[in-house]
Amino acid sequence: MSKMWGGRFNKSTNPLVEEFTKSIQFDKKLAEYDCLGSIAHIGILKKAGLLSANEHKKLKAGLEGILSAIEKGSFMIDESFEDIHSYIQHILEKKLGKVALKLHTSRSRNDQVVFDAKLYCLESVATTINLLSELTKKISKLGIANLKICIPGYTHLQHAMPISLKDYLDAHTKMFARDIKRLDNVCKNVCLTMGAGAIAGTFIDSLKYNSSIKSLKVMPPENSIDVVSDRDFIIETLSALSIIGMHLSRLAEDLILWSTKEFDFIDIDESFCTGSSLMPQKKNPDVLELIRGYSGRLYGNLLEVLVVMKGLPLSYNRDMQLDKEPLFSSFEIIQKELKVLRELLPQIKFKKENIKKQLEDECLYATDMADYLVQHKAAFKDAHTIIGKLIRYKLKSGKNILGMQDDELKKFHPYLNHKVMKKIINPENSVKSKRSVRRN
Repeated sequence: MSKMWGGRFNKSTNPLVEEFTKSIQFDKKLAEYDCLGSIAHIGILKKAGLLSANEHKKLKAGLEGILSAIEKGSFMIDESFEDIHSYIQHILEKKLGKVALKLHTSRSRNDQVVFDAKLYCLESVATTINLLSELTKKISKLGIANLKICIPGYTHLQHAMPISLKDYLDAHTKMFARDIKRLDNVCKNVCLTMGAGAIAGTFIDSLKYNSSIKSLKVMPPENSIDVVSDRDFIIETLSALSIIGMHLSRLAEDLILWSTKEFDFIDIDESFCTGSSLMPQKKNPDVLELIRGYSGRLYGNLLEVLVVMKGLPLSYNRDMQLDKEPLFSSFEIIQKELKVLRELLPQIKFKKENIKKQLEDECLYATDMADYLVQHKAAFKDAHTIIGKLIRYKLKSGKNILGMQDDELKKFHPYLNHKVMKKIINPENSVKSKRSVRRN
């Protein structure tokens, strides 16, 4: 095949090079954004006197026709082309003839690609924020529906202290709120520009580049070298998506544990579980396991782009073509996970009796016992030691604290007795006693 921009070459491109360098198989995702960018670009060309009103009208109609086909899902892509940009150019040339040759005036793919990627990021971030907000609402609703449930809290995956289920679920909404802020910050850092050219800018006056697209301002570049060589916005996006993936993985891990026979705190709806190809009894939380597993790919996507960018000289280098697959992949993973969890979580059933049994572990209330002594003038270090000895005695003797007589308890401290212990060893009382937390 002859080179698309090959006036200085005598030889056609080797087919191996064509196959190796093409990116249309993945950058076809940018078709919509490429058309939108081109519509903005021809408006600039018209303002600059480089397109007549009739030429602008023809090109705009051609681009809007392609956009309409993309939106309807009828846009067919020939993946034999190098990239989506050259393919759209080819379609316009076939439809419109010579006027399409003016589309690339004062434009470089270096500038075009980064514009498309930025617009894709802005739209995909907005979609992801909406999905996160929806999931957060579902989690909050689940907490309110189970307002009275207390569960064992864990540190080091060992029984720690009783906590409310609502507080546990609210911890995840706090994580997702920070994720939304991070994504919002990514958008604030993205500046849509045109006019960087290949590296040094173009001969069109910067004032002509003031435009807008989808209510977003398009500005002339402050530094054209930076524009074509910058991929910080992709790295920041991948970083934010990796953190979301980590948060979703942690939630998935708890739900996986809670669904096991060892915990048996929850029942996951069968429509979100799979069976075993050998064991008839199995009900596996595969969806949650994949959410946990995909976090590794999200981290890998971030690392991949960081490594690609780490040693590149200014400005544009073809290595940057490799930034898009990780970007597309991460958005697809996160958005699929959020959609699945949005439907899975409201259908979780909490097994109150099994949870209640776990809350009978008297060791969960050891800190409450120490706090009680502190509130009766004991130094915390002494209180910690006293209750530690009581727990050791309980475990060694096999006796329940609530089964101990008053004189047995008073051996550890004069203020300890059955009545006090009965009040302390109560999950609701334990949760209510923690007053430093500002609960909604």
